[in-house]
Amino acid sequence: MSKINNSAIRQGLIRCHDCGTLSQARQRRFCPLCGCRLHGRIPHSQQKTLALLIGSLALYVPANLFPIMTITKFGVGEPHTIIGGIIALANSDMVPIAALVLIASILVPLLKMLGLALLLLYVHLQWQGHARRWTRIYRVILFVGRWSMLDIFMISILVSLVDLGGVAQVIAGSAATAFAAVVVFTMFAAKSFDPRLLWDNQDYE
Repeated sequence: MSKINNSAIRQGLIRCHDCGTLSQARQRRFCPLCGCRLHGRIPHSQQKTLALLIGSLALYVPANLFPIMTITKFGVGEPHTIIGGIIALANSDMVPIAALVLIASILVPLLKMLGLALLLLYVHLQWQGHARRWTRIYRVILFVGRWSMLDIFMISILVSLVDLGGVAQVIAGSAATAFAAVVVFTMFAAKSFDPRLLWDNQDYE
């Protein structure tokens, strides 16, 4: 078994992140086609991803402990956390919205943070094998990140719809800000991670 020796970076080539042009690493610092700065790997990729991941985990706690919205009915307001809001929506015959909030607010952030943590461990511990599978997991994390703000948008729409009724009112709470920050942090963490690191320590026959 010997480490792969036919990768672009081992042959002195760098691929531009913006336009995909291959350039000689030692001859150019900027892409000759689009002018983007060239780098073999994203600088400090693991450190940036880890810092953003820790920040998202720290913000995830208040996002779940503090009220994300307050539902006022007939002048009586009751604050709800994410879980409480999901239960309230389900009890108000809004089961589809409750299910979407559950998926987008609880499951998606946890799975994204878990996936990023495992990717960092894979690179840091130089695990062997299944690099293609882990690359697919990274692509799924990037794809899911596009829909991470779904529940925030739904709460905004819900506020508008309920306010028009005049009977009840929904007010976004402080946890909504914390959760939005979690979404932003995880999105930047995913973008900071360089998936090419998954292949750097692989052995091939």
